[in-house]
Amino acid sequence: MDAKGVLSAAPQEQTAPLKYVQDLAINEELPQRYIQKDVNVNGKQVTADDSLSVPTIDVSRLTDNASIEEKEEEMEKLKSASISWGMFQAVGHAIPKSLLDDIYNISKQFFDLPLEEKQKYASSKVDEVFDLQGFGSDSIKETNADQILDWSDYLNLVNEPIADRNLQYWPGDDSLLNFRSTLDEYSVQTRSLFEIIIKSMAKSLGLEENAFFDQLGDPQIVYTTFNFYSPCPRPDLVYGLKAHTDGGAITILLPDPEVRGLQVQKNDQWVSVPCVPGALLVNIGDSLQVMSNGIFKSPWHRAVTNSERTRISLGNFYFPHHDREIEPVASLIDYSNPRKYDKVKMKDFLAVYYKNYSEGKPGYDWNSL
Repeated sequence: MDAKGVLSAAPQEQTAPLKYVQDLAINEELPQRYIQKDVNVNGKQVTADDSLSVPTIDVSRLTDNASIEEKEEEMEKLKSASISWGMFQAVGHAIPKSLLDDIYNISKQFFDLPLEEKQKYASSKVDEVFDLQGFGSDSIKETNADQILDWSDYLNLVNEPIADRNLQYWPGDDSLLNFRSTLDEYSVQTRSLFEIIIKSMAKSLGLEENAFFDQLGDPQIVYTTFNFYSPCPRPDLVYGLKAHTDGGAITILLPDPEVRGLQVQKNDQWVSVPCVPGALLVNIGDSLQVMSNGIFKSPWHRAVTNSERTRISLGNFYFPHHDREIEPVASLIDYSNPRKYDKVKMKDFLAVYYKNYSEGKPGYDWNSL
Protein backbone atom coordinates (compact mmCIF):
# COMPACT_ATOMS: atom_id res chain seq x y z
CA MET A 1 0.00 0.00 0.00
CA ASP A 2 1.59 3.24 -1.06
CA ALA A 3 1.38 6.56 0.73
CA LYS A 4 -1.67 7.64 -1.23
CA GLY A 5 -3.64 4.67 -0.06
CA VAL A 6 -3.74 2.83 -3.39
CA LEU A 7 -1.73 -0.13 -4.61
CA SER A 8 0.89 0.17 -7.25
CA ALA A 9 0.64 -2.05 -10.30
CA ALA A 10 2.81 -5.15 -10.25
CA PRO A 11 6.00 -4.85 -12.35
CA GLN A 12 5.72 -5.73 -16.03
CA GLU A 13 7.49 -9.05 -15.58
CA GLN A 14 4.84 -10.15 -13.07
CA THR A 15 2.00 -10.31 -15.60
CA ALA A 16 0.68 -13.77 -14.76
CA PRO A 17 -2.54 -13.26 -12.77
CA LEU A 18 -3.54 -15.37 -9.85
CA LYS A 19 -6.47 -17.63 -10.53
CA TYR A 20 -9.12 -15.69 -8.63
CA VAL A 21 -9.60 -11.96 -8.22
CA GLN A 22 -10.49 -12.41 -4.54
CA ASP A 23 -6.91 -13.62 -4.06
CA LEU A 24 -5.54 -10.55 -5.77
CA ALA A 25 -7.64 -8.23 -3.61
CA ILE A 26 -6.51 -9.95 -0.42
CA ASN A 27 -2.86 -10.13 -1.48
CA GLU A 28 -2.84 -6.50 -2.58
CA GLU A 29 -1.58 -7.19 -6.09
CA LEU A 30 -2.56 -5.66 -9.41
CA PRO A 31 -1.01 -7.49 -12.38
CA GLN A 32 -0.66 -5.63 -15.65
CA ARG A 33 -3.16 -7.98 -17.27
CA TYR A 34 -6.01 -6.15 -15.54
CA ILE A 35 -5.03 -2.61 -16.50
CA GLN A 36 -7.17 -1.26 -19.32
CA LYS A 37 -5.40 0.39 -22.23
CA ASP A 38 -8.28 2.70 -23.11
CA VAL A 39 -8.78 4.47 -19.79
CA ASN A 40 -6.80 7.51 -20.85
CA VAL A 41 -8.86 7.76 -24.03
CA ASN A 42 -12.39 6.98 -22.88
CA GLY A 43 -11.91 7.37 -19.16
CA LYS A 44 -14.59 6.35 -16.70
CA GLN A 45 -16.37 9.66 -16.70
CA VAL A 46 -20.12 9.31 -16.38
CA THR A 47 -22.49 11.88 -17.83
CA ALA A 48 -23.92 14.48 -15.46
CA ASP A 49 -26.96 14.89 -17.72
CA ASP A 50 -29.88 14.14 -15.39
CA SER A 51 -32.20 13.68 -18.37
CA LEU A 52 -30.36 10.48 -19.26
CA SER A 53 -31.84 7.82 -17.00
CA VAL A 54 -32.54 4.16 -17.74
CA PRO A 55 -36.32 3.82 -18.30
CA THR A 56 -38.62 2.01 -15.88
CA ILE A 57 -41.31 -0.45 -17.04
CA ASP A 58 -44.17 -1.62 -14.83
CA VAL A 59 -44.52 -5.28 -15.85
CA SER A 60 -47.87 -5.61 -14.07
CA ARG A 61 -49.33 -3.31 -16.73
CA LEU A 62 -48.30 -5.77 -19.46
CA THR A 63 -50.32 -8.67 -18.04
CA ASP A 64 -53.96 -9.69 -18.46
CA ASN A 65 -54.72 -8.12 -15.09
CA ALA A 66 -54.17 -4.66 -16.57
CA SER A 67 -56.75 -2.65 -18.47
CA ILE A 68 -56.48 -2.25 -22.23
CA GLU A 69 -55.42 1.38 -21.77
CA GLU A 70 -52.73 0.44 -19.25
CA LYS A 71 -51.41 -2.30 -21.53
CA GLU A 72 -51.21 -0.04 -24.55
CA GLU A 73 -49.51 2.73 -22.62
CA GLU A 74 -46.92 0.45 -21.01
CA MET A 75 -46.28 -1.44 -24.25
CA GLU A 76 -45.49 1.83 -25.98
CA LYS A 77 -43.04 2.65 -23.18
CA LEU A 78 -41.52 -0.83 -23.53
CA LYS A 79 -41.08 -0.32 -27.27
CA SER A 80 -39.46 3.07 -26.75
CA ALA A 81 -37.08 1.73 -24.09
CA SER A 82 -36.12 -1.25 -26.27
CA ILE A 83 -35.40 0.95 -29.28
CA SER A 84 -33.61 3.84 -27.59
CA TRP A 85 -31.87 2.15 -24.65
CA GLY A 86 -32.07 -1.64 -25.02
CA MET A 87 -32.29 -1.72 -21.23
CA PHE A 88 -34.86 -0.92 -18.55
CA GLN A 89 -35.65 -1.30 -14.88
CA ALA A 90 -38.49 -3.81 -14.44
CA VAL A 91 -40.81 -3.11 -11.51
CA GLY A 92 -44.20 -4.65 -10.76
CA HIS A 93 -42.80 -8.05 -11.73
CA ALA A 94 -44.54 -9.87 -8.84
CA ILE A 95 -41.38 -11.66 -7.67
CA PRO A 96 -41.49 -11.42 -3.86
CA LYS A 97 -38.87 -9.24 -2.20
CA SER A 98 -38.20 -12.11 0.19
CA LEU A 99 -37.12 -14.30 -2.74
CA LEU A 100 -34.90 -11.54 -4.15
CA ASP A 101 -33.30 -11.21 -0.71
CA ASP A 102 -32.85 -14.99 -0.46
CA ILE A 103 -31.17 -15.35 -3.86
CA TYR A 104 -28.88 -12.41 -3.12
CA ASN A 105 -27.98 -13.89 0.27
CA ILE A 106 -27.05 -17.31 -1.11
CA SER A 107 -24.91 -15.51 -3.71
CA LYS A 108 -23.06 -13.72 -0.94
CA GLN A 109 -22.79 -16.90 1.13
CA PHE A 110 -21.18 -18.73 -1.78
CA PHE A 111 -18.48 -16.14 -2.36
CA ASP A 112 -17.90 -15.88 1.40
CA LEU A 113 -16.94 -19.56 1.49
CA PRO A 114 -13.25 -20.38 2.00
CA LEU A 115 -11.37 -20.68 -1.28
CA GLU A 116 -10.83 -24.41 -0.87
CA GLU A 117 -14.59 -24.86 -0.51
CA LYS A 118 -15.39 -22.77 -3.61
CA GLN A 119 -12.77 -24.72 -5.57
CA LYS A 120 -14.92 -27.83 -5.22
CA TYR A 121 -17.04 -26.19 -7.92
CA ALA A 122 -14.15 -24.90 -10.03
CA SER A 123 -14.68 -24.55 -13.76
CA SER A 124 -12.91 -27.04 -15.96
CA LYS A 125 -13.04 -24.54 -18.88
CA VAL A 126 -13.16 -27.46 -21.30
CA ASP A 127 -15.42 -25.56 -23.70
CA GLU A 128 -15.63 -21.85 -23.00
CA VAL A 129 -18.21 -21.28 -25.72
CA PHE A 130 -20.85 -23.90 -25.02
CA ASP A 131 -20.10 -25.42 -21.63
CA LEU A 132 -18.38 -22.91 -19.38
CA GLN A 133 -19.69 -23.89 -15.97
CA GLY A 134 -18.50 -23.62 -12.42
CA PHE A 135 -16.51 -21.23 -10.24
CA GLY A 136 -13.83 -19.24 -12.01
CA SER A 137 -12.52 -15.91 -13.23
CA ASP A 138 -11.52 -14.32 -16.49
CA SER A 139 -8.58 -15.93 -18.28
CA ILE A 140 -6.42 -15.32 -21.34
CA LYS A 141 -7.84 -16.85 -24.52
CA GLU A 142 -5.46 -18.54 -26.92
CA THR A 143 -6.85 -16.36 -29.72
CA ASN A 144 -6.10 -13.10 -27.89
CA ALA A 145 -2.73 -12.93 -26.20
CA ASP A 146 -3.18 -9.21 -25.51
CA GLN A 147 -6.52 -9.66 -23.73
CA ILE A 148 -7.15 -7.45 -20.69
CA LEU A 149 -8.79 -9.36 -17.84
CA ASP A 150 -11.95 -8.47 -15.92
CA TRP A 151 -11.73 -7.81 -12.18
CA SER A 152 -14.40 -10.29 -11.13
CA ASP A 153 -15.02 -13.89 -10.13
CA TYR A 154 -18.09 -15.87 -11.11
CA LEU A 155 -20.14 -18.98 -10.61
CA ASN A 156 -21.60 -19.89 -13.99
CA LEU A 157 -24.32 -22.55 -14.35
CA VAL A 158 -26.40 -24.01 -17.15
CA ASN A 159 -29.84 -23.63 -15.59
CA GLU A 160 -32.18 -24.68 -18.39
CA PRO A 161 -33.00 -27.15 -19.79
CA ILE A 162 -33.07 -28.85 -16.42
CA ALA A 163 -31.81 -32.08 -18.02
CA ASP A 164 -28.61 -30.22 -19.00
CA ARG A 165 -27.76 -29.08 -15.49
CA ASN A 166 -24.38 -30.33 -14.33
CA LEU A 167 -24.96 -30.57 -10.59
CA GLN A 168 -21.27 -31.04 -9.81
CA TYR A 169 -21.09 -27.24 -10.15
CA TRP A 170 -24.19 -26.55 -8.05
CA PRO A 171 -23.40 -26.04 -4.35
CA GLY A 172 -25.44 -28.43 -2.25
CA ASP A 173 -27.03 -27.95 1.13
CA ASP A 174 -23.83 -29.20 2.74
CA SER A 175 -22.20 -25.91 1.68
CA LEU A 176 -25.06 -23.45 1.44
CA LEU A 177 -28.47 -23.86 2.98
CA ASN A 178 -31.18 -24.12 0.32
CA PHE A 179 -28.97 -23.00 -2.59
CA ARG A 180 -30.57 -25.29 -5.15
CA SER A 181 -34.16 -24.88 -4.03
CA THR A 182 -33.79 -21.09 -3.86
CA LEU A 183 -32.27 -20.91 -7.33
CA ASP A 184 -35.01 -23.24 -8.62
CA GLU A 185 -37.74 -20.98 -7.30
CA TYR A 186 -36.05 -17.83 -8.59
CA SER A 187 -35.61 -19.42 -12.03
CA VAL A 188 -39.29 -20.32 -12.26
CA GLN A 189 -40.25 -16.75 -11.40
CA THR A 190 -37.79 -15.14 -13.82
CA ARG A 191 -38.85 -17.54 -16.57
CA SER A 192 -42.40 -16.20 -16.25
CA LEU A 193 -41.09 -12.64 -16.33
CA PHE A 194 -39.00 -13.38 -19.42
CA GLU A 195 -42.00 -14.76 -21.30
CA ILE A 196 -44.18 -11.76 -20.45
CA ILE A 197 -41.48 -9.36 -21.62
CA ILE A 198 -40.43 -11.04 -24.86
CA LYS A 199 -44.04 -11.59 -25.94
CA SER A 200 -44.90 -7.98 -25.10
CA MET A 201 -41.89 -6.82 -27.11
CA ALA A 202 -43.17 -8.69 -30.15
CA LYS A 203 -46.68 -7.26 -29.76
CA SER A 204 -45.26 -3.75 -29.38
CA LEU A 205 -43.97 -4.04 -32.96
CA GLY A 206 -47.32 -5.29 -34.24
CA LEU A 207 -46.16 -8.90 -34.41
CA GLU A 208 -47.85 -12.06 -33.18
CA GLU A 209 -46.82 -12.46 -29.53
CA ASN A 210 -44.75 -15.62 -30.18
CA ALA A 211 -42.80 -14.17 -33.12
CA PHE A 212 -39.58 -13.90 -31.11
CA PHE A 213 -40.31 -16.59 -28.54
CA ASP A 214 -40.84 -19.37 -31.10
CA GLN A 215 -37.67 -18.46 -32.96
CA LEU A 216 -35.70 -19.03 -29.76
CA GLY A 217 -36.69 -22.70 -29.96
CA ASP A 218 -37.63 -25.32 -27.44
CA PRO A 219 -35.66 -25.88 -25.34
CA GLN A 220 -33.94 -22.56 -24.90
CA ILE A 221 -30.63 -22.31 -23.07
CA VAL A 222 -30.57 -20.33 -19.83
CA TYR A 223 -27.26 -19.53 -18.17
CA THR A 224 -27.23 -18.25 -14.61
CA THR A 225 -24.14 -16.29 -13.62
CA PHE A 226 -23.30 -15.08 -10.13
CA ASN A 227 -20.78 -12.23 -10.39
CA PHE A 228 -18.54 -11.11 -7.54
CA TYR A 229 -16.60 -7.85 -7.81
CA SER A 230 -13.91 -7.48 -5.16
CA PRO A 231 -12.75 -4.03 -4.09
CA CYS A 232 -10.07 -2.91 -6.52
CA PRO A 233 -6.97 -0.92 -5.54
CA ARG A 234 -7.07 1.08 -8.80
CA PRO A 235 -10.66 1.50 -9.98
CA ASP A 236 -9.47 4.26 -12.32
CA LEU A 237 -7.53 1.64 -14.32
CA VAL A 238 -9.55 -1.56 -14.02
CA TYR A 239 -13.00 -2.72 -15.14
CA GLY A 240 -15.10 -5.34 -13.37
CA LEU A 241 -16.42 -6.32 -16.81
CA LYS A 242 -15.06 -4.74 -19.97
CA ALA A 243 -17.50 -2.95 -22.28
CA HIS A 244 -19.57 -5.52 -24.18
CA THR A 245 -22.96 -6.49 -25.51
CA ASP A 246 -24.83 -9.61 -24.36
CA GLY A 247 -25.15 -12.46 -26.83
CA GLY A 248 -28.55 -13.90 -25.93
CA ALA A 249 -32.07 -12.63 -26.46
CA ILE A 250 -32.70 -11.09 -23.04
CA THR A 251 -30.77 -10.84 -19.79
CA ILE A 252 -32.58 -10.46 -16.46
CA LEU A 253 -30.18 -9.07 -13.88
CA LEU A 254 -30.57 -8.87 -10.13
CA PRO A 255 -28.21 -5.99 -9.28
CA ASP A 256 -26.53 -5.41 -5.97
CA PRO A 257 -29.15 -3.59 -3.86
CA GLU A 258 -26.70 -1.02 -2.53
CA VAL A 259 -23.53 -0.78 -4.62
CA ARG A 260 -23.56 0.77 -8.08
CA GLY A 261 -21.25 -0.49 -10.80
CA LEU A 262 -23.17 -1.04 -14.03
CA GLN A 263 -22.93 1.59 -16.74
CA VAL A 264 -24.65 1.70 -20.14
CA GLN A 265 -23.66 3.74 -23.16
CA LYS A 266 -26.25 6.20 -24.44
CA ASN A 267 -25.60 8.93 -27.05
CA ASP A 268 -21.85 8.16 -26.83
CA GLN A 269 -21.93 8.83 -23.09
CA TRP A 270 -21.70 6.45 -20.16
CA VAL A 271 -24.74 6.47 -17.87
CA SER A 272 -24.59 5.00 -14.38
CA VAL A 273 -27.45 2.63 -13.61
CA PRO A 274 -28.89 3.37 -10.16
CA CYS A 275 -29.86 0.84 -7.51
CA VAL A 276 -33.67 0.70 -7.52
CA PRO A 277 -35.11 -1.29 -4.58
CA GLY A 278 -36.97 -4.36 -5.79
CA ALA A 279 -36.28 -3.73 -9.49
CA LEU A 280 -34.74 -6.20 -11.92
CA LEU A 281 -32.70 -4.88 -14.82
CA VAL A 282 -33.67 -6.20 -18.25
CA ASN A 283 -31.13 -6.01 -21.04
CA ILE A 284 -31.62 -6.82 -24.74
CA GLY A 285 -28.97 -9.05 -26.29
CA ASP A 286 -27.53 -9.47 -29.77
CA SER A 287 -29.87 -12.34 -30.67
CA LEU A 288 -32.97 -10.17 -30.19
CA GLN A 289 -31.33 -7.31 -32.07
CA VAL A 290 -30.91 -9.71 -35.02
CA MET A 291 -34.48 -11.06 -34.77
CA SER A 292 -35.90 -7.52 -34.61
CA ASN A 293 -33.80 -6.56 -37.66
CA GLY A 294 -31.98 -3.96 -35.64
CA ILE A 295 -35.08 -2.16 -34.35
CA PHE A 296 -34.32 -3.20 -30.77
CA LYS A 297 -30.82 -2.41 -29.60
CA SER A 298 -28.32 -4.57 -27.75
CA PRO A 299 -26.62 -1.91 -25.63
CA TRP A 300 -22.92 -1.47 -25.01
CA HIS A 301 -22.43 -1.73 -21.23
CA ARG A 302 -19.73 -2.38 -18.65
CA ALA A 303 -19.13 -2.88 -14.94
CA VAL A 304 -16.76 -0.54 -13.14
CA THR A 305 -14.92 -1.20 -9.90
CA ASN A 306 -14.55 0.64 -6.61
CA SER A 307 -11.90 0.53 -3.93
CA GLU A 308 -14.09 0.09 -0.86
CA ARG A 309 -17.01 -2.31 -1.27
CA THR A 310 -17.69 -5.68 -2.83
CA ARG A 311 -20.54 -5.88 -5.31
CA ILE A 312 -22.61 -8.91 -6.29
CA SER A 313 -25.00 -9.38 -9.20
CA LEU A 314 -26.92 -12.33 -10.60
CA GLY A 315 -27.83 -12.64 -14.26
CA ASN A 316 -30.14 -15.04 -16.09
CA PHE A 317 -29.24 -15.10 -19.79
CA TYR A 318 -31.87 -16.45 -22.19
CA PHE A 319 -30.33 -17.86 -25.38
CA PRO A 320 -31.71 -19.63 -28.43
CA HIS A 321 -30.63 -23.26 -28.45
CA HIS A 322 -27.18 -23.76 -29.99
CA ASP A 323 -28.66 -25.69 -32.91
CA ARG A 324 -31.22 -23.01 -33.77
CA GLU A 325 -30.93 -20.58 -36.64
CA ILE A 326 -32.07 -17.02 -36.03
CA GLU A 327 -32.82 -14.25 -38.50
CA PRO A 328 -34.86 -11.06 -38.73
CA VAL A 329 -38.63 -11.58 -38.59
CA ALA A 330 -39.77 -11.28 -42.20
CA SER A 331 -42.53 -8.75 -41.55
CA LEU A 332 -39.99 -6.35 -40.02
CA ILE A 333 -38.15 -6.10 -43.34
CA ASP A 334 -39.37 -3.47 -45.78
CA TYR A 335 -38.19 -0.59 -47.94
CA SER A 336 -37.71 1.74 -44.96
CA ASN A 337 -36.03 -0.95 -42.84
CA PRO A 338 -34.14 -3.29 -45.19
CA ARG A 339 -32.73 -6.60 -44.02
CA LYS A 340 -29.70 -6.00 -41.80
CA TYR A 341 -28.65 -9.53 -40.82
CA ASP A 342 -28.19 -12.89 -42.46
CA LYS A 343 -29.67 -16.07 -41.07
CA VAL A 344 -27.14 -17.48 -38.64
CA LYS A 345 -26.81 -20.67 -36.61
CA MET A 346 -26.37 -19.88 -32.93
CA LYS A 347 -23.43 -22.27 -32.64
CA ASP A 348 -21.55 -20.21 -35.24
CA PHE A 349 -22.76 -16.92 -33.77
CA LEU A 350 -21.54 -17.79 -30.28
CA ALA A 351 -18.13 -18.96 -31.46
CA VAL A 352 -17.54 -15.49 -32.92
CA TYR A 353 -19.33 -13.70 -30.08
CA TYR A 354 -16.98 -14.98 -27.36
CA LYS A 355 -13.91 -14.22 -29.45
CA ASN A 356 -15.19 -10.68 -30.02
CA TYR A 357 -16.02 -10.28 -26.33
CA SER A 358 -12.44 -11.06 -25.30
CA GLU A 359 -11.28 -8.43 -27.78
CA GLY A 360 -13.75 -5.81 -26.56
CA LYS A 361 -15.91 -5.90 -29.71
CA PRO A 362 -19.71 -6.19 -30.09
CA GLY A 363 -20.81 -9.71 -30.90
CA TYR A 364 -23.23 -8.89 -33.70
CA ASP A 365 -21.04 -6.74 -35.97
CA TRP A 366 -19.54 -9.71 -37.79
CA ASN A 367 -22.98 -10.75 -39.07
CA SER A 368 -24.06 -7.41 -40.55
CA LEU A 369 -24.75 -7.35 -44.27
